[in-house]
Amino acid sequence: MKNNVLKSLMLLLISGFLCTQAASPALMESLTPVVPARAIPPLVLEDTEEEIINIQNFKGKVIVVNFWATWCPPCTREMSSLDNLYKTYKEQGLVVLALNVGEDEDAVFDFVSSMEPELSMPILYDTDSSTMQKWKAIGLPSTFVINKKGKIVYQAVGGRDFNNKKITQIIEKMLR
Repeated sequence: MKNNVLKSLMLLLISGFLCTQAASPALMESLTPVVPARAIPPLVLEDTEEEIINIQNFKGKVIVVNFWATWCPPCTREMSSLDNLYKTYKEQGLVVLALNVGEDEDAVFDFVSSMEPELSMPILYDTDSSTMQKWKAIGLPSTFVINKKGKIVYQAVGGRDFNNKKITQIIEKMLR
């Protein structure tokens, strides 16, 4: 137990360092292929509506899993484009899960309520960063793209512009 808490704290400290170092550069416009594709780790978390979300319920869908925090500048900068990706492709079967790491409901609510337009993608709470550890996310933000077969096929560390054509073409191709 103590070891897991120490790992969680170290992960958050490293993420905080990476976030502060990457506060001002432009959002990146690419995703890194994962070769070979990897199986998805468990992901069962509560969302802002107090519903339990299990990633296994989305079998056969393209899923984007994004780990983020309100104190991380690149995380907050990419949120609008991530939500726009969700709004654009959800009718075609895209699932976006935004996993807030290590923060309480108040911090997340304050951030979400400040967004214009309001975020519509599901936001989940990884309060102890255990899911982040299982997914081997090495910093914030970290994004994983899962294909319809349930395999991680792309990943990214650092802020992304999810409105970028390179990224939307990948998502469109996966949704076909």
